[in-house]
Amino acid sequence: MISEETIRNLIVQAITARRNSYSPYSHYQVGAALLAEDGQIILGCNIENAAYTPTNCAERTAFFKAVSEGIRSFQAIAVVGSPAGEEITQFAYPCGVCRQVMMEFCNPAEFQIIAAKSQDEYVCMTLDQFLPNGFGPDNLDTSGSQEG
Repeated sequence: MISEETIRNLIVQAITARRNSYSPYSHYQVGAALLAEDGQIILGCNIENAAYTPTNCAERTAFFKAVSEGIRSFQAIAVVGSPAGEEITQFAYPCGVCRQVMMEFCNPAEFQIIAAKSQDEYVCMTLDQFLPNGFGPDNLDTSGSQEG
C-alpha cells in the first residue's frame, strides 16, 4: 500500500500532466502520473487524433513512455480529467483498453489506481477491483505446449 503523501504527490503530478493534453476534438483533458516500483514517476496526457482510432489515453501514454525506457514494474497510477478550461470536477476512471494495458504490467491485486478531483477528494482501488477476472500474461500457456 502506498502512503497518503505519495498519493497526494501523484495527484499533483497528474494535474500537471493534464496541462499538456492534446484534445482538440473532445476537449476533455486527462493527465496521469504512473509510479514505478523504483519510485520514478512517469507522466502522461491524452493525445487525440482526427482519425480518432489513433488517439491515446493519458494512462497508456505514461505506460508506453515507461516501457520504452525499460521500466516494467509499477505500484500505482493517479488519473485526473475534466473538460478543457474547467477545474477538475469529476472522477476520470481508466477506460477498458487502459485497464488491459495495466493488466499486462501490473499485479492486479496490488496495483493502485487513484481517480482524483483533488488531493483531498479521490478514490483509490486496486486493478482487480477495476478489472475483475481480467485476462493477462498469467492466463497464457508460456510453456510452449498446446492442449486440445
